[in-house]
Amino acid sequence: MSEAEPESWRQRERARLLAARLAVSPAEREARTARIAAMLSPLLAPRNRGILGFYWPVRGEVDLRPLAPALIAGGWQLALPAVTGPADPLDYRAWEPGTPLGLGRYRIPEPESGATLHPDILLAPLVGFDAANYRLGYGKGYFDRTLALLDPRPVAIGIGFELSFVASVFPRRHDIPMDFILTEAALRPKPSR
Repeated sequence: MSEAEPESWRQRERARLLAARLAVSPAEREARTARIAAMLSPLLAPRNRGILGFYWPVRGEVDLRPLAPALIAGGWQLALPAVTGPADPLDYRAWEPGTPLGLGRYRIPEPESGATLHPDILLAPLVGFDAANYRLGYGKGYFDRTLALLDPRPVAIGIGFELSFVASVFPRRHDIPMDFILTEAALRPKPSR
């Protein structure tokens, strides 16, 4: 496969996977999300409470916002990403329901202000994923840049629906596999090499 072919494949596969995700009925999306939420809670429970990098769902992504009050009550500080520049890592800022939000670079709500926080665990929505726990996102590289620069590196959990599985995402050199992929069907730890 030439260097251009994987990128062309990614564009086609993103479109296919997004269409499949958006075709899921609201009732089925809610049922699948409930199964994901039920598996996320035990995954987080044994970990030291700290900063949890959250996300604001768009384009049919898994919506975990209803978990926010229980997570906060359980000792987690939540943070939403803000995009500060096209080649910058994500800037995580404190968030809880009621925090003032503005529309960011991609028209995704993000905290309008606040200090940058360093997530201990980062939830990353995914368009697709493969058996090696590489994530296919929207193609801008924000999550990979963020994971590469944060020290210590947070535990990265890719969140999506099982229909997003592909044989390979044809990872690029800078792509970083998720520590876990969580769907309504399974929790997949990163395979050991």
